[in-house]
Amino acid sequence: MNFTLPGTRRIVLDDDPADLVRIDRGAECAPQDAGLSEEAVAAIAEAMLDDMFGTRIYPAVTFCLRRHGRIVLNRSIGYARGLAPERPLALNARVAEPDTPVCLFSASKAVIALLTHKLAEEGGIDLDRPVSHYLPAFSGDGKTHTTIAQVLAHQGGFPQFSAEGHGPEVLTDWDRCIERICDMPAEAGGRRLAYHAFTGGFILGEVIRRVTGNSVTEYLDSRLRKPLGMRYFTYGLDGRSRSRVAENHVAGQPVRWPVSRWAEEALSVPFEEVVDISNRDFFMDAVIPAGNLYATAEELSRFYQMLLDDGIYQGRRLFEPATLARALRPASNQLLDRTLKIPMRYSEGLMLGMNPIGLYGPMCGAAYGHLGFMNILGWADPSRGISAALMTTGKAILGGHLVTLMRSLGVVNHHCGGLRA
Repeated sequence: MNFTLPGTRRIVLDDDPADLVRIDRGAECAPQDAGLSEEAVAAIAEAMLDDMFGTRIYPAVTFCLRRHGRIVLNRSIGYARGLAPERPLALNARVAEPDTPVCLFSASKAVIALLTHKLAEEGGIDLDRPVSHYLPAFSGDGKTHTTIAQVLAHQGGFPQFSAEGHGPEVLTDWDRCIERICDMPAEAGGRRLAYHAFTGGFILGEVIRRVTGNSVTEYLDSRLRKPLGMRYFTYGLDGRSRSRVAENHVAGQPVRWPVSRWAEEALSVPFEEVVDISNRDFFMDAVIPAGNLYATAEELSRFYQMLLDDGIYQGRRLFEPATLARALRPASNQLLDRTLKIPMRYSEGLMLGMNPIGLYGPMCGAAYGHLGFMNILGWADPSRGISAALMTTGKAILGGHLVTLMRSLGVVNHHCGGLRA
């Protein structure tokens, strides 16, 4: 049963959804090898693919689930290209595959955060030192004493760009973004919790660039992408990959005031413009640390499995245990996020689960990961031994699809067990 409100922008499709499911059979293990029954895996697949696609909000859904390090599900449903809400299916429409790359949007923040922790592990920075120590222009007007740790924990005091007029293209101009952030006044770091949609990522990336002398992409390649054997998992996309990327679409209920105002303040760009620019070449040419890392669901799940495995991948240690312990520990108690307008719990870089219900479903207090725009999720839950990634291409803020999402996550959590906080 789906909960769809009148006026919702939905995809219109005559195809049998079962014909649109693609399964990476070479990767998926037998359910019993991951400690699950065939019935449990079938129920999870139905919830995370069939039910999510059944909302008709998402033209494409891809999902990867690992349990105890084994891939249980790596599947997709829908169309990567050629299917948009309230439009007929295009003649050149292309079915989504499990290895279809998708823009992670804000789920990218987990990666720039872990890169920052890695630089601290290597001795390049001290997370408790002010940003201004590494980036002198980031000073004055409330910023001088703001630490890198506070930026990671969304307590940096500069959650949005300044109010001066700008178009979405500003997000693709690295130097201009750094200049604007350094020039604008800010609240003294640590005083309140307010999600930094794009600003914090640019500052963290600039610190990495200044300290290492390499671009953020080069640092990502050497510390994560290549050691993890990723095909994508990078900022933007090269030309040969763009024909494979999943397109994003505005869906769901029309975004009206006051929600539209809140969304623009949170994103620094109007909601529908964010969706539009994400499909353009100039966006895929850019490096936006907090917003345009591209990956497959399996790659994002692989990243979280490495974290779940105490920083080790295929016998190689990528993070020291002490580094991950700091990256995963709560930075504050559950507080009202002044940007998102909901209670949140963060570590220094990750969104933490909550009990009795949180971003990763019911009884997810042990989980950590990050949400992306909208309903993209990458997470690990040590109490259940799972690492997972959900990719969706319909962008909707409000609507009955959120009920389906929470119910589907509940199915995963129920069948994978584990209830400790």
